[in-house]
Amino acid sequence: MKFIFPKNYNFKSKILGVIDYSTAIFNLVILFIIFFILNLLIKDISVKIFFIILLYLPILLLSMFCSQNESIVFVIFYIIKFLLKPRIYLYQ
Repeated sequence: MKFIFPKNYNFKSKILGVIDYSTAIFNLVILFIIFFILNLLIKDISVKIFFIILLYLPILLLSMFCSQNESIVFVIFYIIKFLLKPRIYLYQ
């Protein structure tokens, strides 16, 4: 069976068709950072799980549903770039 893709179609391989690989690696790095910080500060496992879910779930949901086929790394880069040098353009 042959598939015909248009020339302007941007084919990206994704994990389970949802998250691209750079976003998945970024999510894992953030998860490990949160885990190691909480591991140093908190000893109770149920409190650790609660804080991991509380801190990591918004990042995961943002990377899955709000990027609109854009890598979360670039989205965060654009947000930081805007926060450092905010510019508002008004067109007439």
